Amino acid sequence: MISELPAEGVHELQWSKSSYSSNSSEADCVEVATTPGTVHIRDSKDVRGPRLGFAPTTWEAFVTYASQN
Repeated sequence: MISELPAEGVHELQWSKSSYSSNSSEADCVEVATTPGTVHIRDSKDVRGPRLGFAPTTWEAFVTYASQN
């Protein structure tokens, strides 16, 4: 896991939210952007704030686990 990626230098990422998220600007949601080596995660309400980065296999394992619970 890579934690707290700096906001600068990653502005070119294409961020997306889950289709389960509401369109409200106050919705609690995370946004995800993928690159070949990293899955980037950020808080949709604090887009300039800290970000997390995971290896694609780690993110896949998390999503599989979360979808089963």
